[in-house]
Amino acid sequence: MRMLLSALAATTILTGAAQATTVYPLDRATILAGSPFDFKVEFKAVVKPEDVKITVNGQDYKAVLGKEAEFVAEEKGKEDKILGSAMIARGLVLPTEGAYKIEVSAGSESKSVTWDVYNTGETQKAKNIIFILGDGLSVAHRTAARIMSKGMTEGKANGRLNIDDLDHMAFVGTSATDAVATDSANTMSAYMTGHKTAVNALGVYADRTPDSFDDPKVETIAEALRRQTKKSIGIVSTAELEDATPAAVFSHTRKRADKEQIVGMMFGVKPDVVLGGGSAYFLGKETPGSKRKDDKDYIKLFQEAGYTLATSKTELATATGTNTGKILGLFHTGNMDTTLDREFLKKGTVEKFPDQPGLVDMTKAALGELSKNEEGFFLMVEGANIDKMSHPLDWDRAVIETIELDKVVGVAREFAKAHPDTLIVFTGDHTHGVSIIGTVDDEKQGTEMREKVGTYASAGFPNYTDENGDGYPDKIDVTRRLFLSANNGPDHYETFRPKMDGPFVPAIQDEKKEYIANEAYKDVPGAVFVQGNIPKEGDSGVHAVDDVVLQAAGPGAEGFKGYMEESDIYRVLADTLALGAKQTN
Repeated sequence: MRMLLSALAATTILTGAAQATTVYPLDRATILAGSPFDFKVEFKAVVKPEDVKITVNGQDYKAVLGKEAEFVAEEKGKEDKILGSAMIARGLVLPTEGAYKIEVSAGSESKSVTWDVYNTGETQKAKNIIFILGDGLSVAHRTAARIMSKGMTEGKANGRLNIDDLDHMAFVGTSATDAVATDSANTMSAYMTGHKTAVNALGVYADRTPDSFDDPKVETIAEALRRQTKKSIGIVSTAELEDATPAAVFSHTRKRADKEQIVGMMFGVKPDVVLGGGSAYFLGKETPGSKRKDDKDYIKLFQEAGYTLATSKTELATATGTNTGKILGLFHTGNMDTTLDREFLKKGTVEKFPDQPGLVDMTKAALGELSKNEEGFFLMVEGANIDKMSHPLDWDRAVIETIELDKVVGVAREFAKAHPDTLIVFTGDHTHGVSIIGTVDDEKQGTEMREKVGTYASAGFPNYTDENGDGYPDKIDVTRRLFLSANNGPDHYETFRPKMDGPFVPAIQDEKKEYIANEAYKDVPGAVFVQGNIPKEGDSGVHAVDDVVLQAAGPGAEGFKGYMEESDIYRVLADTLALGAKQTN
């Protein structure tokens, strides 16, 4: 037995050594025929170029890939640490669909991966795609939005959300290539390229070198649209336009924090309509409020390229009448305020930015401009603040954001009625660890707020109202309200109440640079200390690994079904728009 175990151990060690090589694109990658991508092989050891052998379906790789890879004798990491040798070829194209087996060897190292190269039909199924994403959208957000917005009687909702009638559905896996948990960069990048990647990466496979711009690139949907079609491109978000989700439509970097450079990448692609926050990264460093380290004024550059600038809701309404077809809307130096703060409480930074448009306003403006293009368009709309309020466990704000995003779906559905050649896709990029537990009833007996939590039969139903019929609850601080709770987070004080004075700040740093419960909420009557369950360097709740729900309607929607990976979604989008077929002269 001891000899057998020793033999198994030795075999395991040898197998591990043989699989030390990494090949990009990774195993099981799906690649659109004709779509440019970078090819890279990373050897764990320093090898000789004459020892390297690469074949594709049994043939020398140069004959199939059409280009010779550059040999890098010694790739270096931080502090010039030698990482091993590498082979790199940029901008490869595989025009023929099929299975491609790539086999690599050098000395004792070897690796084999298979790529699925696919094509699309010659004829597009839809002229337009409206891709609507709720960042961090979880099932609890949707359920709470329905109850808050429509009410419930005897266990049945008193109305339906717009998303409830999108008739095709899939469960979508969100994990990254380097971890089961993920972030908005990898997830949206998978949607927008068809390639899963690592946490924080956009439009690239995350390699081992420290340079965030030399990683193997894959084509984004914006680049594919520019390469193959004359369609217009629109990006709408309540986040900074350099943030992960909007950036994934067009950018390439290992680090989503490369916001200065992401603006430059945006300008390189030039989406026709770009509306959101983040003006601080468009302004030259000499301009007050700028976050750039150079003098580039991208607002001026966009204007010189024919874009009409809008910096407020009022200016956006004016910009839509200019007939340029190109609008740059920058309504905040950072992330835009939440709907609850912007429209109702006038908290957050609303005093500084009092005339911010909402997501519905921006979507209507974008559709008005993009629909002028007879060739069609691709529009991405992100409800960013669902995630940005779920991180600090501010569930009321997150749910109101979900209601607003559902209104965007209503706008899209109305557009599709008049333009039936439009595919609507609605999904999240990842989830949060949140559930609806029951209700909190202020009229229940007891001095402790946790005694006012109703579960099972004692929960009853919340008493939100919508007297003015705008789809939002008239008040969120009703006497019996939904109780949403997270399964993760930092140390914090649970107040069992909506945060009426501004977004929740659950934890702050102490002198040790660890996050502790924010004592600003300690003396709220009935507040309860909740011990966190994430590392103390975390200041907010984290993403969950749960599948997200995708719903769709319109031509091409039949491609969404069952369980899918996020990278599979791109394949449906590409097929719907026939991106495998050249549509320009």
